[in-house]
Formats: sequence, structure tokens, C-alpha cells
Amino acid sequence: MEHNRTIFTETERNWAMACHLSSFAGCFIPFGGIIGPLVCWLSRKDESDWININGRNSLNFQLSMLLYMAIAFPLCFIIVGIPIEIALGILETVCIIIASVKAANGEIFRYPIAIPFIQN
Repeated sequence: MEHNRTIFTETERNWAMACHLSSFAGCFIPFGGIIGPLVCWLSRKDESDWININGRNSLNFQLSMLLYMAIAFPLCFIIVGIPIEIALGILETVCIIIASVKAANGEIFRYPIAIPFIQN
């Protein structure tokens, strides 16, 4: 679905950006990376398709990252998982920042390696 950046209000763009940035709550609160986007998405998804799309994308990515990190964790005991966990952390941080900026500009961002757990 393509969107023209001029059709979204500033409030819609800000909430869409918040759906992505709230993922950083996971740095301070256990499971905050999922709870933050979930709360943003559920509180505003019915008000705007733009917020709904961005909230779903953010939540799907965070759930995917949780799954990938959980799978990689046992591999840390044989050292192989440590660089995988580091790479996933870097990928997550970079993608969240890119998605936030694009949402604020009214552009869609497709997260790489995101599993579409939540669909339309």
C-alpha cells in the first residue's frame, strides 16, 4: 500500500512514529519492546489507517526479534550465538530508527525479517 506523505496529519505521523520509538522501552522494562508498540497501536489503531499500519509493522517486527533472540540464546553457550545476538541488536536499533523517521515523513518502511504475525 503506497501512501502520499501529504495526506497524513501531524498527529497521525507522530503516533505512527511513537509506535516505532516505543520499542525502545524494552531497554528499560522487560518486554517493553512489545508492550510499548502494543499500547500505542491498540490505543490509536481505529483512528487512522496510517497508525494501524505502522503499529502492526512495529509489533510484528518486535515479536519476530523476540523469537529470533530466543532461538539464538541457547547458541550463546557454544559462543556462536553471541555475534548473532549482537547483530540482531544492531539490526533492531537501526531498523527502529529508520522506521521512525520514515513514519514521521509519511513514508512506509518494511522491516526486514519481520514475520507477519498480525495481519489486517
